[in-house]
Amino acid sequence: MTLPTFLLLGAPKAGTTALYYVLQQHPQVFMSAVKEPHFFAFADAQAAQFNGPRDDRGELTTRSVTDVSAYKALFAGATEMARGEASTMYLYYPQVPERIAHYAPEMKLVAILRNPIDRAFSHFLHLRREGREGLTDFAQALAAEPERIAQGWSPAWHYQAVGNYTEQLPRYWQQFPRQQLRIYLYEDWQRDPAGFLCDLFEFIGVDSGFEAQLGDRANTTTQVQKNLGIHDFLTQENPLKSILRRLIPARIRQPLAAKAYRANVDAPPQLTPALRTQLLPQFREGILRTQELIGRDLSHWL
Repeated sequence: MTLPTFLLLGAPKAGTTALYYVLQQHPQVFMSAVKEPHFFAFADAQAAQFNGPRDDRGELTTRSVTDVSAYKALFAGATEMARGEASTMYLYYPQVPERIAHYAPEMKLVAILRNPIDRAFSHFLHLRREGREGLTDFAQALAAEPERIAQGWSPAWHYQAVGNYTEQLPRYWQQFPRQQLRIYLYEDWQRDPAGFLCDLFEFIGVDSGFEAQLGDRANTTTQVQKNLGIHDFLTQENPLKSILRRLIPARIRQPLAAKAYRANVDAPPQLTPALRTQLLPQFREGILRTQELIGRDLSHWL
């Protein structure tokens, strides 16, 4: 009784963070304190290691749980009917379905699919907000993706590949009966959260009549960094800052630092209709194939 009974598989930037916090409200649901342990992606590995800018600080590197005993400890003592976690790269990593089937063949699986253009752009904004994405043009970031993948950058940078659902879903159907994987669209969660939750609660085996409190959606990007070097200087430890602390009183230093931080942030760029039209040919085939694969109308993604 020490493993989860259900998993939120992703996709990243498809509402899983907000859903994780809503699931925590249900009295019959236990969610792991580590939201994204990614055990089934990195089981038995020494650690997740990537080569992209500041990948050593990313959550895949710093928070992934690779030891089965440590993973089971996340659920130790849980008495709730359903136990879950939300590792958003489970859809993307090819070895995950086989590992889940090995450890927990009866696991209930939940995937939320988002328009891959919007999903990729949201991930781009996320990295810009964190001061990790140095390219300010989304189209250029997409063009740089193959080289970044070849260089071993983390999946956070795999903007288009992470939304390739037509490769990801069949891997699960090879390991599990179709009824064991519940697939939703991001729009289901956005437009009718009550109906979405009722169906999800029923699927994971808890009281579907529970009415959760829906707060603000998490993980939205309201500002991005203009200059990554300035951002790092202001937010990371370095020798010059140590010297300045000794020379400049805090009452002077801290307001100046706050002013510099505010001057270095900007409103996030927008995914304009013109840019969407420009990018759509790169995504069209995948969207049409996903539509056929899951049997749902995705014409609004086009």
